[in-house]
Amino acid sequence: MPFVNIKVTREGAAPGRSSVAPEEKAALIKGVSELLLHVLDKPLDSTFVVIDEVEMENWGWGGLPAAEFRRQRAAGKS
Repeated sequence: MPFVNIKVTREGAAPGRSSVAPEEKAALIKGVSELLLHVLDKPLDSTFVVIDEVEMENWGWGGLPAAEFRRQRAAGKS
């Protein structure tokens, strides 16, 4: 019984959005479940998918808060 945990930051893909849209979450759940079905022959009804949205200030990357890492990367310092 597969358990998949997807963690994403709480930033919208489109201007003005602050979270992943319900239809995007549904697409992730469907896609991951179907991938496990096709690759590992795991039945859809035995696969659990959890999507956690994490606030940006709770996400670190490269030893820095994610926002600072992205600023440095954009400036070519990383």
